[in-house]
Amino acid sequence: MIQILLGPDDMARIRFALSPLEELVHSVPVLTGSGQYMAHQPWRARALSSVAGIDLGVLTALAQGPRFIADFLAPPPEAMTGRFTDELDAVASTPAEEVVCSLDELSAGQGLPEPLRPLYQHPERELSRLVSTMAMYWRAAIEPVWPRLRSLSDADVTHRAQQLTTGGLDKVFADLHPEVTYASGELSIDKPRHHAVRSASGAGLLLVPCVFAWPRLLVLHNAPHQPTLTYSPRGIGQLWSAQGDARPQPLAELMGRSRAALLAHLDLPVSTTQLASYLGVSSAAVSQHLAVLRRCDLVTSHRSGRWMLHQRTTLATELLLPGGRPQPR
Repeated sequence: MIQILLGPDDMARIRFALSPLEELVHSVPVLTGSGQYMAHQPWRARALSSVAGIDLGVLTALAQGPRFIADFLAPPPEAMTGRFTDELDAVASTPAEEVVCSLDELSAGQGLPEPLRPLYQHPERELSRLVSTMAMYWRAAIEPVWPRLRSLSDADVTHRAQQLTTGGLDKVFADLHPEVTYASGELSIDKPRHHAVRSASGAGLLLVPCVFAWPRLLVLHNAPHQPTLTYSPRGIGQLWSAQGDARPQPLAELMGRSRAALLAHLDLPVSTTQLASYLGVSSAAVSQHLAVLRRCDLVTSHRSGRWMLHQRTTLATELLLPGGRPQPR
């Protein structure tokens, strides 16, 4: 059991953040695992061919330890949505002694896996090689799907923020993950192989939705890091299949191919820029189509930070289904 004690000052320092680096790190066990990550099999099938030729031995050994991952591999994000390059720079600047300490914790007295011994013996030299590998892996496997990962996590943060406003922490943690319970300032995480009590001591709590965390809950509780829970956002089951399930062809005869294709991409909240990239048209053209679709109650839009995110309505989803007939209400 891990317990995180939250005082009055911590309540004012609870925040959410999205992290491209967290997605990268937690995707590695999915890529190298097997049937236990069934929800991500469509991504895994494509990514395996994309990363062929990249030596992932060190990254794999760091990211899929039986009890821990190396803390320096994914430090808590500072911004609501960090840039991958900035997060990777933070990994590259990890002091050598911190790398060694993290590897000692990872080994837990059992000896380091063979791929990690050069990193332990020559952290300055080998860390730069690891960072290069992570950059290559990002470009091959994660960057192509980052807009969808971000959209799903953005939607979850919006939902959790509403929960926090209407029901406080009790409501937020009621369905965050089965391993989490919260009562009277005490956060308990059911991890039978871990035993720790950490007072947040004014550092607050960081909540990071991460698609590739599913179905796990990841906990960072070691000082001096801010206590962090990395959890899977809502809607994982539809993430990889929803676009392929939509059938815009009949609808295109009614409203035109561009607007039908746009609706097919809006199963998750997506920004104007992302839509333009998906469809190969200008942002101005996308904005014009969205304005028409909003007036027809087929699209809703809301702001998330500096992004305006768009999602199709239930009516639009029904129109995209085979037959294209809205159900009576």
